[in-house]
Amino acid sequence: MRHKALIVIDAQHSFRHSSYWSENDLPDYLANQQALIDGCVQQGIPVVQVFHVEDQGHFSMASGNVRALSELSIDPQLVIHKRYHSAFAGTALAAHLTQRGITTLIISGIRTEQCCETTTRQASDSGFNVDFVSEATLTFAMTHVRSGRVYTPAQIRERTELVLEDRFARIVTVAQALAG
Repeated sequence: MRHKALIVIDAQHSFRHSSYWSENDLPDYLANQQALIDGCVQQGIPVVQVFHVEDQGHFSMASGNVRALSELSIDPQLVIHKRYHSAFAGTALAAHLTQRGITTLIISGIRTEQCCETTTRQASDSGFNVDFVSEATLTFAMTHVRSGRVYTPAQIRERTELVLEDRFARIVTVAQALAG
């Protein structure tokens, strides 16, 4: 399984201070994320933890919030700090993975349609195979700026699966990601 790596994107305390934070889907996300982490560790699949950082605010290093969600037990082999949506943009992630012969990425984390989707697209365009574990991603309701329509996390997740499947990734469950 050395050709795979689990990427845990932005599963960080910073989000708890965002105005859109909701714990509605948090228990399911945490259970799925932890099962994925534990399964990968048991199989010897390296875990990469990615944190989003900014110069100011809740995502700044000085805030003390750029740390894993306290409910998660994670001991990553590599920690990446990113400033853009994609975990590849402006980081050494691609070089690290390529040097280790990683060809398949298992994508999980927070937010489904932003950093997880953007990382998936760039990974695919960079030649990696991607398993997108949408049940191990978390997002929050969003309101369309022009229509005022509110999109639920389930609708956003469904849309993300729609645009990624067979184009950029294979959409899988935790069990499917761990099965191969």
